[in-house]
Amino acid sequence: MSNKFPLAKILILVTILAVPGFLYYLLQSKGENRYKPLPIFGPKEVATTFTKKRGKKIPDTIFHVVKSFEATNQNGNKVVIDSIKKQLIVVNFFYSRSKDLVPQMYTNIKWLNQEFKDNKIVRFLSISVDPVFDNQSVLAQYAKQNGALSGKWDFLSADTNVVYPLARNQFFLNALENKQTGEFIHSEKLVLLDAEHRIRGYYDATSASEVKKMGDEMKILITEELRKIKAEF
Repeated sequence: MSNKFPLAKILILVTILAVPGFLYYLLQSKGENRYKPLPIFGPKEVATTFTKKRGKKIPDTIFHVVKSFEATNQNGNKVVIDSIKKQLIVVNFFYSRSKDLVPQMYTNIKWLNQEFKDNKIVRFLSISVDPVFDNQSVLAQYAKQNGALSGKWDFLSADTNVVYPLARNQFFLNALENKQTGEFIHSEKLVLLDAEHRIRGYYDATSASEVKKMGDEMKILITEELRKIKAEF
């Protein structure tokens, strides 16, 4: 019995180490149906064009694409979303004076940023819903506090007549000021955009398990994007 116990432990360890590698192989293999693609969120319409699949003409679908917008980051530089090419974008809304919700969110977002800090295909954008207070110097301090590097993780500010419609009409999230309390209402969701700026997922930034799930699904989406890039050559 004493010899079997160490062997069992070794087998368990080998399984733990082997499974992630096997899953990675499945994602990287050439077969197109090895994993389930992430859904595409937002309104959609049927196009007038068709794609042939197994001899059948399938109508193409036009999916919602987040429209371009311009904002200023923590270094005072302009960031235009249409200039972000061939990258996944993680987007959230916040305001630096938040005492409860935002600190909870950034505990998990910092973890996610750390997970992908060396991955050049991933970009983070945090957009303030309180641009009057969240000026460049405030954003710079807040970015430093969260370990954000400009160009990888940008904290952005723009006028409310840009930010609020952007949140509601492009990301389908709440963003507004409560005039009575002076506080701001915004969603706790993280939004995942693909390289075409289509919405591929919503995740609760206050939940560690949800953000971990997001990290896993980002790896799937990265595989999708790398396949597209490979197909171009």
